[in-house]
Amino acid sequence: MSSTARPLVIATTFAASLVVGLLVIFWAMGGVSKVAQPVAIGGPFQLTDQNGKTVTDKSLKGKPTLIFFGYTHCPDVCPTSLFEISEVLRAMGRDADKINAYFISVDPERDTQAAMKDYLSSFDPHLEGLSGDPADIAKVITSYRVYAKKVPTKDGDYTMDHTALIYLMDRDGRFVSPFNLKRSPEEAATELKRYL
Repeated sequence: MSSTARPLVIATTFAASLVVGLLVIFWAMGGVSKVAQPVAIGGPFQLTDQNGKTVTDKSLKGKPTLIFFGYTHCPDVCPTSLFEISEVLRAMGRDADKINAYFISVDPERDTQAAMKDYLSSFDPHLEGLSGDPADIAKVITSYRVYAKKVPTKDGDYTMDHTALIYLMDRDGRFVSPFNLKRSPEEAATELKRYL
């Protein structure tokens, strides 16, 4: 990718994530009309983590959950977000065991179980990387209202534009709100503990 194209891709990804983020907040608040119901975020899924364990929507029950959608070839947004989530989990101390933290792939073609395991070895061990076949990933992307699009590059490879929000789900697996990581890990951990 050329040096001029890279900032454009990053800016486009950021802009798309911002738009989707605002829409998620808008939906969570029920939109403008008091008559209209907010759009549901989340739903049934069955994926596999980096250790080969099956994870479903039922796995969310009983613990608050942080979910981030991304991919292992992501150059900047994903590693930054996963590092920030890792810092929050570290700040939670032993209470981190009471949280689900999932990194769901938007690139199942490349994000195999082995690729996810290798990638996540750099982050907090509580993070589980979920992937599956393209149809299963497409279902989760749709149910969580995630924006994800393959963008071919000049060298014949591709990158992925995608939503860069952290989803906070409650102990019943229901969407609460986007989770704000733009503060100290200790402040974020304090908020997360309120959902235990």
